[in-house]
Amino acid sequence: MADYFPYRIVTRRGDLTLIWRPGEGDASDEFAVDERGRLLAFHEYTPLQEHCDRNGWRLLQEGEGALDLGVVRRWVEHPDLGSASAGLLLEAWNFFEDLSRSLSDGPPLPVQGTVHDSAYEKVFGGEALEPAAGEGAWTAEETVAVRELLRAGLDLWEQAVHGSGIGWGTG
Repeated sequence: MADYFPYRIVTRRGDLTLIWRPGEGDASDEFAVDERGRLLAFHEYTPLQEHCDRNGWRLLQEGEGALDLGVVRRWVEHPDLGSASAGLLLEAWNFFEDLSRSLSDGPPLPVQGTVHDSAYEKVFGGEALEPAAGEGAWTAEETVAVRELLRAGLDLWEQAVHGSGIGWGTG
């Protein structure tokens, strides 16, 4: 029996919980989708658990964190306000990459190059948003690249949620 984890997303419409599975070996991490490739999203825990039980998936509760996409959206639209932490942006970046790999269609994330690699290393270090960090702070080019990537991820998320067809957790 494979291990799956609930992954809670805070949205303007209310919290949603997705089903996340870490990749084994060289496989990528992924979110559960239905037979038509649409994202599974649940408003309540009971239908989520029932879905996992029906599919023979062991749902493990580890940590109660939640990704607040509203804070990410505010930073993407107004990075000068400093309303997001480096850790939150890193989590969102990883979330959007996993989401992109999980969905069969949808707008792709921008192709990532050396500017993204450099920005990722800096955000992983936790100082990317601190101008006083010197070499550890994002350059203007890195900030633009990260904003573009996260904006594309937010667009992908919106399309995935609107196209889920699951009735927001009734599935």
